[in-house]
Amino acid sequence: MRSTIARRCPWPCGSGARRLGLAGLLALAALVPAGSRAEESRAFEFRGACYCRAQRELMCTPNLTARQCDLRSKEALCDDWFWKERLPCWNWGYGG
Repeated sequence: MRSTIARRCPWPCGSGARRLGLAGLLALAALVPAGSRAEESRAFEFRGACYCRAQRELMCTPNLTARQCDLRSKEALCDDWFWKERLPCWNWGYGG
């Protein structure tokens, strides 16, 4: 013999409730930002001075991130390069 147990739903279980639940999930998904954490972290990278030494001459490019400095130094064929976080280019003199 099979026993039948009356199932009771703790919340409204009709098709209207399903539609309301689906609409709520879709609304929540629309509010969640689509960008990844990597993209967000790139937006907040520090900028600084990128120094490149090529043929015994030291050149500085201001306002670059460390990633941009690395890329630019490789493209410019620098012998040596370094990046100073959150600092402007230093002119190695006092206006003289």
